[in-house]
Amino acid sequence: MHDPHDRSAAPSTSTPATRARPVLQAAPHTRAFDSSLALLNEGYRFMPRRFEELGSDIFATRIMLRRVLCMRGAEAARLFYASDRFTRRKAIPPTVLTLLQDFGSAEMLDGAAHLQRKALMLSLLGAYDNARLTALAADLWRARFAEWRQRGRVVLLREAESVLAEAACRWAGIALAPEALRLRTEEFAAMVDGAGSFGPRNLRAQLLRRRSERWARDLVDAVRSGRITADPGSALAVIARHRDHDGQALDTSTAAVELINLLRPTLAVARFVVFGALALHQFPAWRARLASGDDAELTMFAQEVRRFYPFFPGVGGRASGDFTWHGMRFAKGDWVLLDLYGTNHHPALWPQPESFDPERFASWRDDGHSLVAQGAGDYLTGHRCPGEMATVALMKSALHLLAAEASYQVPAQDLTIDMARMPTMPRSGLVLDVTG
Repeated sequence: MHDPHDRSAAPSTSTPATRARPVLQAAPHTRAFDSSLALLNEGYRFMPRRFEELGSDIFATRIMLRRVLCMRGAEAARLFYASDRFTRRKAIPPTVLTLLQDFGSAEMLDGAAHLQRKALMLSLLGAYDNARLTALAADLWRARFAEWRQRGRVVLLREAESVLAEAACRWAGIALAPEALRLRTEEFAAMVDGAGSFGPRNLRAQLLRRRSERWARDLVDAVRSGRITADPGSALAVIARHRDHDGQALDTSTAAVELINLLRPTLAVARFVVFGALALHQFPAWRARLASGDDAELTMFAQEVRRFYPFFPGVGGRASGDFTWHGMRFAKGDWVLLDLYGTNHHPALWPQPESFDPERFASWRDDGHSLVAQGAGDYLTGHRCPGEMATVALMKSALHLLAAEASYQVPAQDLTIDMARMPTMPRSGLVLDVTG
């Protein structure tokens, strides 16, 4: 079998079918007939362990009794995020899809429809908007620090979720009373936390998602009917008046979904902020470096947090058609999982991948397919997360403020990161004792 890391052999569509074996046969197979329980028990470690055991960057198995090909690495990411190779439709369990993207969203579209909807999202996430969102969040962080001095002890995850939810709503042109903001924060946080689970945690998130969608639909309807006057440049107004590739306005439900798909991911950045604060605790020499506000240092640190700590473990796709890659034949409908966490920890891409080392980014050049915490490929035409630059900006700002302007200690607590829980966090949520 061809080595996926050999860049001298580009993916091909011209290999005769008689010479190419179906990929689900050609790839090494796990010994277990079905790996569903192993995936639930091992979480982020499931795919990396099999790659190492089988000595391959691809392997085939069954999950939920369905055959699936698991892949990692830059070349796998390059293939997976090629614009015409894979669709996200029918590739993600509905219990995950309805919490993170939902049917009808930009992520579920392909071709011209995807490009048109992606352009909508990108129009709301340019440099000016990112700077405005980051400034709003910074003001809220400073106000929160003042409150902390009265409270004494806080859980950083909850605080970060609250700050980022409020910043996102203000940025989107949505004014919320305190109780309404609390409800939206609860809903967005539950969607993120429940996405990788089954059972009660996911069910609760699904119920809260429905409440959030009712709220978002009412907002869109109110803007369209004139009952609410929204700033014409706000995300709320732009989504409400958007016309898709067919010239038709988005139906109310789809517009509500896309509005939530801007707000909820902003709150999800709270997990990166907490991991960053954990890294400041575990590697305290970096606190003084970030407090200085040096942009290069902040960027290196934020990127290493995104690489090192577990965010979402992987992403699924189905082959859009028949094609051949490295001597293996993909058939339309083949199910593929790209290991995001495993790619970010691939020893061929990241020397000493289990060491936290922001300095590795001092001379790093982004090839678009190695650091894949939020996807890979091209921002403009592919399925890469359009909010990745906003994520980094929000992280840098929050971590600088925590290092430079917040006085706290980290008391004894359970900082275990459960790698079987998806998405995961330090068990305590990172408790801080505010000292002044």
